[in-house]
Amino acid sequence: MLEGMPARLPLRDEGAWRTVTHAAGRMAADLKSARSIAALESHLAAESARWPLGARVAARLARSKRLLAERSGPTHLSVVVPLYAEQDRLRQPRDHPRGEGLLDRKIGQLQWLCGDLDGVSWELILVDDGCPQSSGSLAREALARRHPHVAARVLFVAEALQAKHPALNGLRSTDESRKGGAVQLGLWEAAASPAPGQVILYTDADLSTHLGQAGLLVDALRDPGTQIAAGSRRDPASIVVKEARRSARGRLFLYLWKQLVPRLAYVDDTQCGFKALRPKAVSSLLCDAQERGFAFDLELLMRCEHLFPGGIEPVPVAWIDSPAASTTTAADPYLGMLRSVVALSRTYFTRDLQAEAFASVVRSFDEATWQTAIDTIAPRLAAIPPSVDRIRPVVSPRALGLLSS
Repeated sequence: MLEGMPARLPLRDEGAWRTVTHAAGRMAADLKSARSIAALESHLAAESARWPLGARVAARLARSKRLLAERSGPTHLSVVVPLYAEQDRLRQPRDHPRGEGLLDRKIGQLQWLCGDLDGVSWELILVDDGCPQSSGSLAREALARRHPHVAARVLFVAEALQAKHPALNGLRSTDESRKGGAVQLGLWEAAASPAPGQVILYTDADLSTHLGQAGLLVDALRDPGTQIAAGSRRDPASIVVKEARRSARGRLFLYLWKQLVPRLAYVDDTQCGFKALRPKAVSSLLCDAQERGFAFDLELLMRCEHLFPGGIEPVPVAWIDSPAASTTTAADPYLGMLRSVVALSRTYFTRDLQAEAFASVVRSFDEATWQTAIDTIAPRLAAIPPSVDRIRPVVSPRALGLLSS
């Protein structure tokens, strides 16, 4: 069965994904334990050249489903999805070149994961982040028309601002929120409606991370000291398909923020849009958040490390890039996020001399310098495992500073 899995998994190819999830369901039912499936995953990874991509993804999904099935007591997944300029992804592939049918696909993924498991339930919380194309209204209409009985709701950051919602303290308008405000509002609202065995997740609107992997995050929260289970694309056990340019840029970003926040260096991927939180931790992690833009993940993790040292558990996931309609394909969001890290790091931690030196360099960067760093420094880092970043700086502050001289 696994030998016949698809070698490629285009995100818009529903047929290929149905083949993969069917195989994953059979594995979850037949292998009887998550440990057995994990052993199969290890075998597939060790001989990755032999096995098609679909086989490895199917095994990852199967283990997630099996982990949920093995839990005792009820489990309720509250899944938050931010919407900004997602009007194309909301449409069907047959209707638009960038259509992904995101609502139908995410609902289908959750139904596949939870539908036949006793005591496992879910809800979907979509949050419009002031989208000028009214993504939230489009989503609400689609839910009413195609999924009237599904446990799903749509929230609007603009309405929450008018109501002075506590999750958005300090936010003056939707123009100041890009993803961060939407996720924070969704997390807060999910925690305000507790359910037995609740776990709160958030994921991106694209299809890069199959929601069938939610069981991996839920399992990572078994340790009572873990407050956030953070999906990781940088772990050696991760399954990642990504365009090289975006990967190199992300690697440079990863290297620099680790130099700025060494306390958080045990986390190799802060920006993966697939994380789970304990409901009781939400208010303390979000209270008076400063960052509402794309760096909100970093502040969330910094605050967690500040309040609950060691409270983040990285979780290797399968992730397939969806660059066609991405809102972060330009280089500038990464430089902006690094500038935010410089400010936030001093809020939550004491910076040592080396971190201060890197902070000074980042403050000196303009867009042209950042582009030069991508072209010259990123290739040097691409072949170096992120774990090395914790041990010694591969690129010194002085070498970076010379780029802007």
